[in-house]
Amino acid sequence: MAFGSGLATVFGGSGFIGAQAVRALAKQGWRVRVAVRNPVTANELQPLGDVGQIQLMRCDVTKAEDVARALKGADACVNLVGVLHETPGRGFHKMHVEAAETIARAAKAAGVGRLVQVSAIGAAPDSPSLYNRTKGEAEAVTRSIRKDAVILRPSVVFGMGDSFLNRFAGLATMAPVLPLIGGGETKFQPVYVGDVAEAIAQAVVRPDAAGRTFELGGPAVYSFREILQLILRETGRGRLLAPLPFFAARMLGSLAQLPALVGIRPMLTRDQVVMMQADNVVAPDAEGLAALGIQPTGLEAIAPAYLWRYRVGGQFADRPAF
Repeated sequence: MAFGSGLATVFGGSGFIGAQAVRALAKQGWRVRVAVRNPVTANELQPLGDVGQIQLMRCDVTKAEDVARALKGADACVNLVGVLHETPGRGFHKMHVEAAETIARAAKAAGVGRLVQVSAIGAAPDSPSLYNRTKGEAEAVTRSIRKDAVILRPSVVFGMGDSFLNRFAGLATMAPVLPLIGGGETKFQPVYVGDVAEAIAQAVVRPDAAGRTFELGGPAVYSFREILQLILRETGRGRLLAPLPFFAARMLGSLAQLPALVGIRPMLTRDQVVMMQADNVVAPDAEGLAALGIQPTGLEAIAPAYLWRYRVGGQFADRPAF
């Protein structure tokens, strides 16, 4: 497969990471077919490439025939399908495990040259977190079908439109107290969405990436407390950080996730609290961004570019001193 040529199908390409991955692939010269449930909601992706370079296609990943059509003529495919919380009809097992199996089988049948499965740090079939457990099962089923599949495991991903920094920055505009879940000691290695997108593009084209797993993290490790302090400092918000034991946070998460039953994104879920009981950092022996030729971007270099909207006065407010 030649560098930057051919057709790449991206499943889940309209999401936060997916839009950047589509841009990165288009920049390399790929024609990109974006397979999404509702193409109307993904129209903003087409200007990311040249005229006709990016094609939107309706695809329900729970239907094998839809997936097969999306992969017709494709030279590579990227599976970015995932949900952060369960909703009726879109549970973790269906959207992670079953979708991954359907895509892997269809890719094998269609003779697709490269399959990239985007997973997450912490993915493991024996994880106490249902999210991480199903991500681990998705990795296993993908590799059982395509041993040459490339697996990417990002840490918490940040950037314009993320659901991590924005979530807590938004909460700080309303609440006088922010919860330090588990005392705020959980470690994270936030990775920039642009670096994850470039890792996806490199995983598609590099012959030496076949069959390997890469854990993607930024240049620095932060505790949850340090991340909240960064958000408060950058937004100029003075808020109390109150320790919240894991058992209490799990109870809170069980209540906070109830809006998901009617399709409303919850602020917190019980499963997310369970995930926070383990550090989310690149393993010491894991291959990472450097192995794909990517220099990681720091959190402090990017976060101010979008957290300003949460300051009193917005873009006209004085930038807080560090």
